[in-house]
Amino acid sequence: MFRLIPREEKFFEFFEEAATNILEGAKVLAQMTDERGAELQEYWKQLEEFEHVGDEITHRIIRKLNQTLITPIDREDIHSLAVALDDVMDLIEASASRMSLYKIKQPTEEARKLAQVILKSAEEIVKAVSNLDRIDDVMEHCIEINRLENMADDISREAIADLFDKRHDPMDVIKWKEIYETMEMTTDRCEDVANIVESVALKRA
Repeated sequence: MFRLIPREEKFFEFFEEAATNILEGAKVLAQMTDERGAELQEYWKQLEEFEHVGDEITHRIIRKLNQTLITPIDREDIHSLAVALDDVMDLIEASASRMSLYKIKQPTEEARKLAQVILKSAEEIVKAVSNLDRIDDVMEHCIEINRLENMADDISREAIADLFDKRHDPMDVIKWKEIYETMEMTTDRCEDVANIVESVALKRA
């Protein structure tokens, strides 16, 4: 379609950059939960850097949005997607910070499972966001993110139940309950990203 005023397509590049940053952060979180006796604070410091990068990308998107007359997708969708992507990275960092601050000696199997679900969700976010400007294969990735979120719900629910069913130190119960809930919340925010991407794709179809 002929356009008198070209639309700013830079937003898609920013979204891909934010999604890739999330994926790199998710890889670090997975490493953090997979290594016995690892120095958790070092991993947390790495994730703080990724979180700062995510904040900067979000600020760039908002600045570009305020400067752009005609956008490739609805303005509210651009803002919502930018915030949702930033929330995912924030919660990945928050999961790591809790393990470090609570001086966790060894990540649990349930934490490893949740970290793997977060990693797989991040991979699907990259695929979905990368196809957003073409609308190709977006829906299947959104569906997979929703499936992964349900899986994280089950893992978190069973992990928390185990904390109270077995004899655990009360302080460990408090610490791990918060860690599990933060990790599960991360997958909730991944699902938010998927829902926004799905909505945008349907509008552009």
